[in-house]
Amino acid sequence: MDSYVETTGIESSKALWLGIAFSFTFTGLIWLAGEFWMDPSRFAQFSPRRLAALLPQMWYLWQLNEPTVWTRTTAWGGYIAHNLFIWFLIWKAQSSNSKYTSKLHRFNVYALVGNAFFIAMHLLQTRFWYDGLAQDVSEFTSQASVTLVLVAILIMENDRRGMVFGAKAPFLSNAGRAIRKYHGYYFSWAIIYTFWYHPMEITGGHLLGFLYMFFLLLQGSLFYTRTHVNHYWKVVSELSVVIHGVMVAILAGQQWPQFFGGFLGMFIVTQMHGLGLSKAARWGIGLSYAFAILTIYSLTEGIARAYMVTLIPLVEFILVALVSLLVLFILKLVQLRQKSTAA
Repeated sequence: MDSYVETTGIESSKALWLGIAFSFTFTGLIWLAGEFWMDPSRFAQFSPRRLAALLPQMWYLWQLNEPTVWTRTTAWGGYIAHNLFIWFLIWKAQSSNSKYTSKLHRFNVYALVGNAFFIAMHLLQTRFWYDGLAQDVSEFTSQASVTLVLVAILIMENDRRGMVFGAKAPFLSNAGRAIRKYHGYYFSWAIIYTFWYHPMEITGGHLLGFLYMFFLLLQGSLFYTRTHVNHYWKVVSELSVVIHGVMVAILAGQQWPQFFGGFLGMFIVTQMHGLGLSKAARWGIGLSYAFAILTIYSLTEGIARAYMVTLIPLVEFILVALVSLLVLFILKLVQLRQKSTAA
């Protein structure tokens, strides 16, 4: 047996709790570093907002006005090394036909330690060179990559929890199976890309964003363990976007109730129906959500604008359809190629 896939004596559930503790601790360390260790003059070196940019409202402020070879090399080098490292472990696990267990495999240990190493390296990289990938790519690419992760989860989980109030969408089954087989490569890329996109700054949006990334990196490190498919932990990973999205909206002066109600609405419509809750519990949670949304909008933008909370679920469901069609199209092309090769 390949040493990478050997099981250890470490329970994956214990690794999860230690990983959560590490995530909160390192988020606190980022704040301490930003307050007492980072260059206090770094804000004066930021690149000014460029009104001529393709999407000026999405101009990313936390990038240096004068990047150097070293700022780019350390950011892109860290990102590429991190990504290739995790992809290698996924490939080793899949090529060895690994099975799900309650204990960690060696590749899980390597992934956990490796991710912790790259997290620490990113903090050092921020301190001495600052820039992330934002210097060279749009913030839209970072947001879109993580959005597609959430969409892919909806497709994969459709057969188990349904898409809308427990109702399944049968046409998503084939796409769901294909995504489930290869999702590790895309998910790890999207998460690591977003992780290296941002410098480790100390705004509320950055801190909660990195905490969210730490949770996703932790979830990705536990592949082929029972904890990786634990329904409650998976929903926690999905719901973490609510807090981050609301904080970013508040700091950006955007409509935070829309993000709060939209992302939490996905829990009401889709995610909670895979937790084994009773019908009464689901009704209670749903009615509480409706009451909270009406109260929030009555105190902020007016109840007439409460419909805005439907926009995020609507966009995600549209993307579910589009991504599924794309996956099915690719599967069809592969089948046609296999038939032509066999002939």
